Amino acid sequence: MADQGYGPNVVSPFGYGLHHVQLAIPPGSEDACRAFYVGVLGLTEIRKPPELAARGGLWVRADTLEIHLGVEEDFRPARKAHPGILVTGLDDLAARLVAAGVEVAWDAHFPGHRRFYAHDNVGNRLEFLSPET
Repeated sequence: MADQGYGPNVVSPFGYGLHHVQLAIPPGSEDACRAFYVGVLGLTEIRKPPELAARGGLWVRADTLEIHLGVEEDFRPARKAHPGILVTGLDDLAARLVAAGVEVAWDAHFPGHRRFYAHDNVGNRLEFLSPET
């Protein structure tokens, strides 16, 4: 096991990177999710390819983050599993979420980082973090 610490210092021969993360949403929740991810988080909706658009859901992106929200018939929110989203304006984002009525739970148990958790409008857990300077 590599002693990686909390920064990316291991290089593979494959050139791994993250293109997107997918979260499940319930059927018919696209407009409410759009209001949260675009309206509150400030992401931009991107057009899904036509062959995938028929499945419902929506895709959003900003900076180097892309999230695909896919419809799941037997939806249950991800309460433990979550994306860890790097943010440069962590305090500003927390204030924006609170102003929108979203509960923010700060957590100091990740050495070298400041972070908080919040849940999206359908109950999926999201982690927002920033390296301490």
